[in-house]
Amino acid sequence: MPRDSDLIRPSSSAPSHIQQISSDLRFIGRVSFWLQLVLGVISAVLLSFGTLILLSSTQRTKGIEIGLLAAIAGVVILVIAIYFTRRYVQFSKDILSPDPSERPKKTDTIQLIKTGIIFNLVGILLTIIGAEALIGILLQKTLLIPQATITADPNKFINPADVLIVQANTNSIAAHFAGLICSLWLLNRVTQKINIS
Repeated sequence: MPRDSDLIRPSSSAPSHIQQISSDLRFIGRVSFWLQLVLGVISAVLLSFGTLILLSSTQRTKGIEIGLLAAIAGVVILVIAIYFTRRYVQFSKDILSPDPSERPKKTDTIQLIKTGIIFNLVGILLTIIGAEALIGILLQKTLLIPQATITADPNKFINPADVLIVQANTNSIAAHFAGLICSLWLLNRVTQKINIS
């Protein structure tokens, strides 16, 4: 089976600026894909464990559902954003087509990158909302614990599931941020070049 690098060997008929755009899309697409994938898998695993602990616990934290739903939505949006960063690599191959009429236009490439940016921004928004809700709940719990006494009410203590969900949410924010930075860098590179087609 041919390797990715064999499939996208620069075509001698493609101008140098097109080869550079292809190279940028391929490299940054891969970096962004793997960063988001690794952080996203960690988030999904932590979120799954946190949710399972939360659902099996008799001592549920009141109000954590909003933060949990926002965290889950952030991971779902991350999956879509990862798909778009994978498309960058496919576009890098299409750009090197020997037939200029088959190459994607500069506007198509820019639109693809902008769509990836939009999904990362929506994901960041959702995970920040989730993080704010979760951290607010944890702060409230810590402020309500009497300083010198131990209470018998377990709902006043921080639950391990609460911390797992906050950690998952933080990883999702980092993944969306990595995807956003990579997409913005690519957008800058593509818009500086003349038309791809």
